[in-house]
Parts: sequence; C-alpha cells; structure tokens
Amino acid sequence: ALATGLRQGELLGLRWEDVDLDARKTLRVSHSLARVKGKLELLEPKTERSRRTVVLPEVAVTALRAHRTRQRMERLVAGLRWEDTRHVFATSVGTALDAATVTRSYQRVLARAGLPRNRFHDLRHAAATFLLAQGFTLEDVKNLLGHSSIVLTSNTYGHVLEQRQREVAQGMDAVLGG
Repeated sequence: ALATGLRQGELLGLRWEDVDLDARKTLRVSHSLARVKGKLELLEPKTERSRRTVVLPEVAVTALRAHRTRQRMERLVAGLRWEDTRHVFATSVGTALDAATVTRSYQRVLARAGLPRNRFHDLRHAAATFLLAQGFTLEDVKNLLGHSSIVLTSNTYGHVLEQRQREVAQGMDAVLGG
C-alpha cells in the first residue's frame, strides 16, 4: 500500500497473473475486492482511471518475491485445504482476505511498533505525500493513484504543495540573499 498507493480493495483484489516481478516489474489493477451482501466479490475497478498498470519500486518487488515464497510454503502446509484463488494476499488456505481482517492486523502491527492508530487508507495518502514532497508532479501522483482528475489530486494533497512552495521560497531567499 505504501509503495504503490493502491486502495485496500485494489490490493486485496490482486491476483498473481496481475503481477510481473521479473520482466516488467509491474502490477495491473484490474479488480477490486469488496464485501457485497455478506460475500467477498471481485469487482471492476472504481473508475476507468482506476484500471491501470503500476511500475513497482524495487522495495515492493523484493517484498512481493519474499511474500510469494511464503505463500508457496503455506500452500504446501495447507495441502488439500488450499483453495487456489490466485490472490496475491490470501489467507493461510488461499482464500480471499477480508478488508476488516486486514485492518485489524494492521492496527495490531501499529500498536506493536508503538505507533498511533491509523486508517489503512492513510498508507495511500502517505505514498502520495512522499512523492509530492520529493518534487513529483500532481500528474505523476494522479496517475499512480488512479484519480479521475487532477483537481481531485490537487484538492486532496494541496497542503503538501503549499509546504513545498515555502521551501521553494526559502531556496530563493538563499540564492538572492533575502
């Protein structure tokens, strides 16, 4: 979530055929997983812009390779109980993960690390904020997040740009002796 800015449902909807960890080092957002009438279902992405290909940073490629190896071991341990749903993020028997379960696990990880409670969705916001703080454009962030318009991206992350503008002004002061 932090390395790609994907929504929780987009991450949980990923299947291994959507991920290329070797040649292209990309993932394709083609589904989202959501609970509908009490049942987990793969749905079409939120918008047409949400259907996208994301180039993976090396840190994500490394983590996903290790995760795939762990998942293969889980499959061996599960034996005949394994359900081959092909989900990248699955239970120990291969079934789809529920967002509520993931959120509870995320909260436990934060607590163990001595960090405050956060929404899982805040990882998406953090990814965008990190990129903007490094000088990437609103267009870059819009494309990564799959936003339908740059206005949405600007309205959501304008505070980061304001801070960046203050840094630019300080840089100008340093050059001009202000």
